[in-house]
Amino acid sequence: MTANQARQTRVLIVGAGAIGGFYGAALQRGGADVSLVCRSEAEVVRQHGYRIESVRRGDSVLRPNQILLSAADYQGGPPDYLVLSVKVVHGLDRVSLIRDAVGPDTAIVLIENGVEIESEIAQAFPANELISALAFVQVSRIAPGVIRHFAFGDLTFGNYPRGLSERSRHFGALLESGGIQCALTEQVVTARWAKCLWNAAFNPASVLGGGLDTEDMLGTPEGEALVRRAMQEVRAVADAAGHSLAPELIDQYIENTRKAPAYKTSMALDYLHRRPMEIEAIIGNAVRAGRRERVDIPTLENLYALLKMVEHKAGKPA
Repeated sequence: MTANQARQTRVLIVGAGAIGGFYGAALQRGGADVSLVCRSEAEVVRQHGYRIESVRRGDSVLRPNQILLSAADYQGGPPDYLVLSVKVVHGLDRVSLIRDAVGPDTAIVLIENGVEIESEIAQAFPANELISALAFVQVSRIAPGVIRHFAFGDLTFGNYPRGLSERSRHFGALLESGGIQCALTEQVVTARWAKCLWNAAFNPASVLGGGLDTEDMLGTPEGEALVRRAMQEVRAVADAAGHSLAPELIDQYIENTRKAPAYKTSMALDYLHRRPMEIEAIIGNAVRAGRRERVDIPTLENLYALLKMVEHKAGKPA
C-alpha cells in the first residue's frame, strides 16, 4: 500500500464521542479521509473541528471531510472502513445505525467495550469483513467538540471471530502513522476477555462507590481485594470458555492503573451524568458466560445485581 493510496482510504466513524474522535484524529494524521456521524455536536464540529487535548501526546484538531447527521448521508460511495464506536447499551440498534453506509467491500471496525458483542453485527453483515478492536485508553469528552486524553491509547484488534487480514494490517498501518501503537492478534476474542479483566472489575466498583476514580478504588486493601476477586473470576470464566489468560495479567493491570493518573471509568462518568451505562456489555455478558460455563462467580454476580438496582433507580422519574 503506497502513501498515496493510504491518504485516499475513506473512513466513516459512527459514534463520534471521545473514542471515535480520538482515533478519528489519529486516522486523519495517518493519511485517511475521515468523516463523522456527529449528531448532537455537528454544528460545533463544523465550525471548530474536534479538539483533542493531551499533555502526553500534544493537542490536535480533527477536521472531518464530512460531518453527518446519519450514516445514510455519507457521500461519494461506501467507505473503505466503517468504524462503529457507540456505547453498547440496552435498546440501541447498532445494525440500523450503520446499514445505509455499508457497501459490499466495506470493512466494519468495532471499537467498543465488552465481551461477546460481535455476533449481532456479524449476523447482519455476513459478507463483510469484521474487525474487532479494543481501546486501552483513558479519554473523555469534556465539552461539546472537546476531548481530553489522560493516558494510554493503544489499540488491539484482529478479524472476528479469528484471523488477521491485509485490510486489518492496513488499518493498523494508518493508526501507527497517526501515532497509535497497535497490537494485531489472530485471537481477538481472547483479547476481549483480557480487557474484560479490567473492565468488569473497575467499572462496576466505580459506579457502586458513587463515582469513584481509580485511585479511590485501589486506595484501601479492601478495595484492591475486591478488584482482584472480580478479576480472578473473569479469568476463570474466560478459561472455561476456551480463552486462557495469563495469571500475571491481574498484577500487571493493577500496577499500570496505579501508575496512571486518577481516572473515572466510562461507566462512572455515564452514571454521574445520568446517561445509559454499558452494564450488559461490560459485566452482564461476562456473568451470563459464567453461568453458561458453570463457573462459580459470586463477586461478579453481586456486582452485576447491585448495578441493575442502581440502573433501576436511575430510570425512575425524579
